[in-house]
Amino acid sequence: MPKNPSIKSVLIIGSGPIVIGQACEFDYSGSQAARSIRQEGIEVALINSNPATIMTDPMNADYVYLKPLEKKSISEILKKHEEMGKPITHVLPTMGGQTALNLAIDCDKAGIWKKHNVEIIGVDIKAIETTEDRELFRKKMLELNVGVCKGRTAKSFLEGKEIAQETGFPLVIRPSYTLGGTGGGFVNTPEEFDAALNHGLHASPVHEVLVEQSIMGWKEYELELLRDHNGNIVIICTIENFDPMGVHTGDSITVAPAMTLPDTIYQKMRDMAIRMMNGIGQFAGGCNVQFALNPETDDIIAIEINPRVSRSSALASKATGYPIAKIAAKMAIGYNLDELINPITGSTSAFFEPAIDYVIVKVPRWNFDKFPGSDRRLGLQMKSVGETMGIGRNFQEALQKACQSLEIKRNGLGADGREERDQEKLKQSLANPSWDRLFHVYDAFKAGLSFNTIQNLTKIDKWFLRQIEEMVILEGQIQKYNLDSIPRDLLLSAKKMGYADRQLAHLLRCMESEVTLKRKELGIKRAFKCVDTCSAEFEAHTPYYYSTFNLSDENPDNESVVSDKKKVIVLGSGPNRIGQGIEFDYSCVHGVLAAKESGYETIMINCNPETVSTDPDISDKLYFEPVFWENVFDIIEYEKPDGVIVQLGGQTALKMAEKLTKYGVKIIGTSYEALDLAEDRGRFSTKLQELNIPYPKFDTVRTADKASEVAKELGFPLLVRPSYVLGGQSMKIVINEEELEQHVVKILNDIPDNNILLDHFLENAIEAEADAICDGEDAYIIGIMEHIEPAGIHSGDSYAVLPPFDLSENVLRQIEEYTKKIAIALDTKGLINIQFAIKDEVVYVIEANPRASRTVPFICKAYQEPYVNYATKVMLGAKKVKDFNFKPVKEGYAIKIPVFSFNKFPNVNKELGPEMKSTGEGIYFIEDLTDDFFLKVYAERNLYLSR
Repeated sequence: MPKNPSIKSVLIIGSGPIVIGQACEFDYSGSQAARSIRQEGIEVALINSNPATIMTDPMNADYVYLKPLEKKSISEILKKHEEMGKPITHVLPTMGGQTALNLAIDCDKAGIWKKHNVEIIGVDIKAIETTEDRELFRKKMLELNVGVCKGRTAKSFLEGKEIAQETGFPLVIRPSYTLGGTGGGFVNTPEEFDAALNHGLHASPVHEVLVEQSIMGWKEYELELLRDHNGNIVIICTIENFDPMGVHTGDSITVAPAMTLPDTIYQKMRDMAIRMMNGIGQFAGGCNVQFALNPETDDIIAIEINPRVSRSSALASKATGYPIAKIAAKMAIGYNLDELINPITGSTSAFFEPAIDYVIVKVPRWNFDKFPGSDRRLGLQMKSVGETMGIGRNFQEALQKACQSLEIKRNGLGADGREERDQEKLKQSLANPSWDRLFHVYDAFKAGLSFNTIQNLTKIDKWFLRQIEEMVILEGQIQKYNLDSIPRDLLLSAKKMGYADRQLAHLLRCMESEVTLKRKELGIKRAFKCVDTCSAEFEAHTPYYYSTFNLSDENPDNESVVSDKKKVIVLGSGPNRIGQGIEFDYSCVHGVLAAKESGYETIMINCNPETVSTDPDISDKLYFEPVFWENVFDIIEYEKPDGVIVQLGGQTALKMAEKLTKYGVKIIGTSYEALDLAEDRGRFSTKLQELNIPYPKFDTVRTADKASEVAKELGFPLLVRPSYVLGGQSMKIVINEEELEQHVVKILNDIPDNNILLDHFLENAIEAEADAICDGEDAYIIGIMEHIEPAGIHSGDSYAVLPPFDLSENVLRQIEEYTKKIAIALDTKGLINIQFAIKDEVVYVIEANPRASRTVPFICKAYQEPYVNYATKVMLGAKKVKDFNFKPVKEGYAIKIPVFSFNKFPNVNKELGPEMKSTGEGIYFIEDLTDDFFLKVYAERNLYLSR
């Protein structure tokens, strides 16, 4: 069936601010869906309150509503469209995670869709209810002859106790209608049960939990399906969890395709998944099914089914090159699979199942250090804030690449001298999974624990453990040699296993650059392969590449063809983490598009599967690779770009600037010297002195003794922090000598040989920040924001108001003057963010960051202007600031709302200080300062201030 002619306009519901459990994978799917539907000449309206996303950009939709995700907003939008004579006819709620689905159900119950004649597409309400209501799901599965855990649903405390008695311990509790496993958990003893049951009943919006037998230690698999109106179903991808049942799949290391699944069991799972999808409803769209497999008996049971695009769909799309959200959106508006072309090959039908000749490994990224005292054990509630994905020709290569992408001060898995050697600690860690269990599996083999002990403690499949054991054995062989004596075959074996030159340098006791030189002399070079969805059976038109060493000498084919066009590389921001989130991806995407408009071939390097920047549709060429020195430099040597853009990808890209400059690679935009001057507190302050700009008194120290001396001069309270950090990492306000010494010693332990900055902290000061575009001669301020909270709370955790709401003309004049002076003095070419503290009408400069900041997307959305596009053209030298006709839409105020995920860490106090803790942000527009929302936030401005 071709496109449904009755669909004139579609409302897509987004997922709101980023929280743990629901991240930027929905920015990716929502953006893809919007573009896919618009291609068909259908109007797209979009609601989402997240200003940091590409999804809420005017390039994606005809109408973008940055409004709270609630029924009232939906009613307002539907009414407005009717009054415009362009009524919305359909709504697509499957692209915005659990938030969008829950809102669609609420609107259905309130009769909003019916009242405005809006039809739901992509799913049906009954299917959502069946999958979300644990009891309905259980009954439906039994009816379909699909195995489920023994147990049933409780709507009260008493009922829960009864079920526990029937089923016996260990048990698992799963609340209905929650996201990321919220409120769920394992209960091993009757003593723990009451508290866990209570918690689960409260976490569920309908106060209902499933109490069932525990299947901890079973193997876990996921299947990604798509179905059209004719009932055609394709299975896009199998995903196997490296971690057994007991760890939320969002916190598990996952592998595609499944590595240890015999074909007979796969066929059984396949049949069950199809039966399940057909059994819950006849909608056209995507579905994710999760299974558990008993490793002793091969019994399969269904864990859950999600009738929507999920976290795994984003991973499956990037893993296979099959754009699930794009195809699901086309099917939602009426097309069948056999009528659609697979956009990657550009020639084959979308009605085929991808075949892949490589391995994908996803490794989550956690941020426990931001929540001191948090429970770091992994369980049914998701706790990771982001993820990285590695692509390799084998599991080991993909695993190493994913670990090299994590940015946790490790060089990959092992071979960096940071192993845990204490056997008791290792056993404890293997039995109780936390964020570092993967590293501890590796360390356990190295420390000599037996294979059986490791397997019994972790329940990780033997195949995966053997792969890691092989890596440890290989390292032992390498360490017998030095750089001159190592045989070529052994070096090649290590590169095929994904070892970085930096790891090999550690094993061979030499410098990374020496290993690089040696392997290149031996002809061991990176080759680039294409991600094509069909194991190279058909030619692919989408240039989407990964690197490998796993090619034979007879077949060193590089599938990436280098053009002779002028080209630019944009470095991405790697995995999401607190302090560096989706807003940097927004800047990268707009940077790529602006460079395209300026006539450059654009090349993106990034390793985050959740983002729009790693959508092969965005850049001319995508290298899905770690943003890790060796990989980046090899691509630069291969592609020979005119230059590299580092100021859009946060600290990840920025910290490559020094090495790129050292190796003679041109940095497009602000030079490394200027970036370094802004980071080097001593030199920066000298510059401020020359410009006659005030700044808080400060000094830099490298020892606790010196800190104590300096404190006497500066006076308490002091702001103490290491230099070169993002998101306020390790920043603290100290009020006496004892606290000062403790914190300085802690920083020196965490980051040896670092300069430590001590600033006199301006108590009760107002904080403000400004973003500007500068071309080295002129600077244009795109926005000045005033923080509602006092100085001392990290800018990423503050409510910020654009424009300022109560700063005097005198203060604003100082801010404007200093912003322009600093931007030009640093010879900024592109974006710059400057932070200020204001006390007694004097404006002090706290810091300057000559790069895209966290607030740039927020200002772009609030003022409806594409500032990143303009800034990139300035960086490239294609335009000057005076060439742009700036016309910001200034009506009322926009408030940036920080959003936290403290509910994932119930034992952690919600207190805010100079270290950033928020996971996302929302935007809220008000007409004037009498608005109730503003007054409430303003009244609470000191509530959570801590040190």
